[in-house]
Amino acid sequence: GYSYYEANRDLLKAIAIDNGNGPVKPSLETVRDGEYQPLARRIFIYVNAKATERPEVKEFVEFYLKNAPQLVKEVNSVPLSEREYQRVMERFKNRVIGSGS
Repeated sequence: GYSYYEANRDLLKAIAIDNGNGPVKPSLETVRDGEYQPLARRIFIYVNAKATERPEVKEFVEFYLKNAPQLVKEVNSVPLSEREYQRVMERFKNRVIGSGS
């Protein structure tokens, strides 16, 4: 994906993708907002709803989400926007399951 391209720019050439709305060049912004598709994808963490009743699972997921922005950068992946991380944390705290909006 885009992170691999960024790490290997000297060896690779990225191209614009046209999904019918004009060509979109790869960038942090177009990957983050989903405009550069299908060569970029989100990576999810899946948590069993029943398991979140266990304090250690709840604490781990909250730790993961609070630290994800920095950790994602350390492994050269594309972070979500701050707003999106807040939205994910809110969904978790409200026990909303699934990856839909």
